[in-house]
Amino acid sequence: MKNLYKVLVLLFPILIFGQVAKKEVNQQIQTWVSLNTVTKFAEHWGVVADAHIREDGFFESNNFYFLRGGISYIPNASVSVTGGYAHMWLAPVKEGWTAYSDENRIYEQAQLVTKIGNVSVLQRLRNEQRWHEIMINDKPSGETRFTDRVRYLASFTIPVFNDKKLPSLVLSDEILIQFGKDIVYNTFDQNRLFIGIKQNISPKFSYDLGYMNVYQQKIVGNKYDMNHTIRLFFYLNSSIKHNSSKSGHS
Repeated sequence: MKNLYKVLVLLFPILIFGQVAKKEVNQQIQTWVSLNTVTKFAEHWGVVADAHIREDGFFESNNFYFLRGGISYIPNASVSVTGGYAHMWLAPVKEGWTAYSDENRIYEQAQLVTKIGNVSVLQRLRNEQRWHEIMINDKPSGETRFTDRVRYLASFTIPVFNDKKLPSLVLSDEILIQFGKDIVYNTFDQNRLFIGIKQNISPKFSYDLGYMNVYQQKIVGNKYDMNHTIRLFFYLNSSIKHNSSKSGHS
């Protein structure tokens, strides 16, 4: 019995190690385009409205459509607090399937813009409550999977030229972690690393363009997507005239 115990002790780590599935990384190329708007309707209040399209390859097939809206409280030019609703239409990943799955989100976020020398630093903390529709045999099952996701973004805009009309360098990274009873193997959801340029088309309209690496862990735990993404995001900050004598920067 004692010898059997010793054998089991020796074999246990080997058996456990053998159960660890081999890590699989799926390399993909994607294109991501969006329009992100903030429209101030009062001195400290604004409406947020975003529209996103992500495509596999260079606009070869759809990956998702995404709309997000919300209300922002903007006490000054550096700080904003936003809450709202978002909806995603996610394209099927299984071969032969055609039905899109729906995802409903409620989100809350706080954003801070500061400067270190001449470098603009944007930090954003966002919390999302997500209900993702479960599909079975290319049809809605009537059930959803709930996750609570926390996201932290740090973005650095670095001037390269003295002329402000010329592009600046942008470096950013966002890490996303999630929680929920169905989240067993992938508390780490994804990381989004971006490098590119940002340019003002007008005082209220700008864009950034560059490469974004999206590294995402799938729900099974041992499978990952490495998405090499061409990103083009547009930003529009505007205001509706109101009775206040002076409108804050949006």
